[in-house]
Parts: sequence; structure tokens; C-alpha cells
Amino acid sequence: MTTVAIVGAGVAGIEAASVLAAHGVKVKLFEKEASVLGNLRSKAFLFPNFQASDQIVDSLTAKLLVDGIETITAMEIVDIKHTSDGWHLSDNKNHDYLADAVLVSTGYKVFDAARKEELGYGIYKGVITSLDMEAMIKADKLVNAVNATPRKIAFLQCVGSRDEKVGNHYCSKVCCVTAVKQAIEVKKRLPQCEVTIFYMDLRMWGQGFEEMYRTAQEQYKINFVRGRISEAAATFDGRIQLKSEDTLLGLPLKMTTDLLVLMVGMEPSEGTVNLGKKCSICGDYGFIQSTNPHLSDNTTAIDGLFVAGTAKRPMTVQDCVNDGRSAALAILSRIDTTGNLGAE
Repeated sequence: MTTVAIVGAGVAGIEAASVLAAHGVKVKLFEKEASVLGNLRSKAFLFPNFQASDQIVDSLTAKLLVDGIETITAMEIVDIKHTSDGWHLSDNKNHDYLADAVLVSTGYKVFDAARKEELGYGIYKGVITSLDMEAMIKADKLVNAVNATPRKIAFLQCVGSRDEKVGNHYCSKVCCVTAVKQAIEVKKRLPQCEVTIFYMDLRMWGQGFEEMYRTAQEQYKINFVRGRISEAAATFDGRIQLKSEDTLLGLPLKMTTDLLVLMVGMEPSEGTVNLGKKCSICGDYGFIQSTNPHLSDNTTAIDGLFVAGTAKRPMTVQDCVNDGRSAALAILSRIDTTGNLGAE
């Protein structure tokens, strides 16, 4: 029986494992954390339908409870090499695993907001990240730095994305819609709270997303200001004072808010960068380079080594599901009737 090793048990990795197992392929699924779907578990509700992320986690983890999939958690794959007898994967405990093909789905990490010192993350308690806000929404407990109900909340887009100073010129794709989604969740819980979103430009690209943006303005009275925040500082009472500019009006702007939420973008995970370098498939910004983004987006320059999900670039959950399925089909198309990977 053909064995495929999948490195990274996120959305794309699990979806690929499910499809492969359904077609009679033996799958070894490796995850360096103690549990699968770490990034998805950190979310509360997902756009555009505000479905609870826990429901999607449950649906995906159920797909692992079938014959043919062996899930190995708390195990980091640190090296991948090809020899005459197949692909050898080495973990951080000096164990060796053999497979006929390898799928890298090592995912992303969020940008470390402390790198933007002028915004005060890690310095002022009233400055939080979008992940912190997700945790508050999930716990249904929205509080400011002094544990009181916030009266004003500001969201700042593009923290760690589209930013020459930190070296990330790319868009992280999900930040715009996440800010609008979180702002709506805030207003559902705190109707009297004044909510403002600072943006460079809003990239509401998906079906239903533009409608959600309009709903945010018309139904929930959320304010949108085109401009970047240049500086954040704490006030004596634990609030945050912002300095910005409204670039539509061409005027400077000062605001005091109870919470400043930094919408942090995606960067390649440490595992993505490390394996990309060791296997010589590293692309821009440390993401893994596929063969062709249009027609061969799940293959790499190395035969038998495949890639899926946010190991390649920022993606939504829907993107990752579809890309995991696509990766599985790419692998299946390379397996001949003898159970071996066919030649190109």
C-alpha cells in the first residue's frame, strides 16, 4: 500500500488526509503541537456566515477517525530527504519515517505585533491583537485594560502586512474581513460601544463580503477611517491615545480609545521556513514555492514533494479546504496501479 506523509495537521493537511484515505492510501499525519488545528481553534466565528469555529474543528477532526490515517501529534518533522527507497522524514526525537510521497502543509504563524513598537503592543495593556479579540469574543468577555466594559474600540488594519518597514509587502487576505467581522461581534454584545476601523483600503473580495461591509456601516453604525495610526500611547486612566491622519479629508486625527486592536497578518511558520530551506523549495518571504500558481499549485520543483494551504501564501479556511483536496488529487494522479508514484 502506498504511504503518504503529511507534515502539518491544519485545515489543508486534514482535508488532504481524508481524501487520500478514502482512496485507499495510507496516511501518516504529523503535527508538532499537542493537538491538531491550532490556528483554527483560536478563532471564535468565521466569515461570511459567522459559523462557530468549534463546529468546523469538530467536523474536520471527525475525518481523522477512519482506517488508514495515523495521526502523530507533539512530533516535529525537522528534515525530509529522498533516497532510492523513498522519502525519509526525521523528527526532533531522532525517529525516521518512510513514505512514498510527502505533503508539506506546515501553515502559518501570526505576525508578532511587538515588532511595531510605535503601536505599543506588549507595552500598554489596552493594545491587543486580533487573536486576543477572538479570545474575548469566544469567551463572551469584552473588557479593557482596567477590566471594565469598553466604550470605544479602534481596529487597525495591515499590521505586519503591506509594510515595507517589516519586509512584508504582501496582503494577508483575511485581515479586512476579520476586522469587520470582529467589529460586528463587538456591536452585537455592546450596542452602545463606538467602534472605528482604520484602513489603508478595504479588500472585501469574496461573495457576501461587500454586503457584510455595508451591514457594518448601515445596521451596526461602525465607523471607517482611511488612514494609518502613527503612534499609540497610554493615558493616566489606562486608555490608549492614537495619532493618525484621515487621508480622505487630509487632516490629522487624535482619538482616545479603550482598546486598540491590531489586525496582525500571516507569516510562514517556523516549520514552513525550515523545511522550505532544507528541501530547496523556499519562495518569497519564506513561504514554499509551488510549481505554477495556475495549473500546478500543489507540486514543487522536487518530484514527489507536494505543498498545500498557508505554507504557500495567506489563505482563508475555505481556500485551505479546497487546496487540501486539490493536493490529494495531485498526489493520487501520480500514483499508478502498482501503488508507486509514476514518472513524470
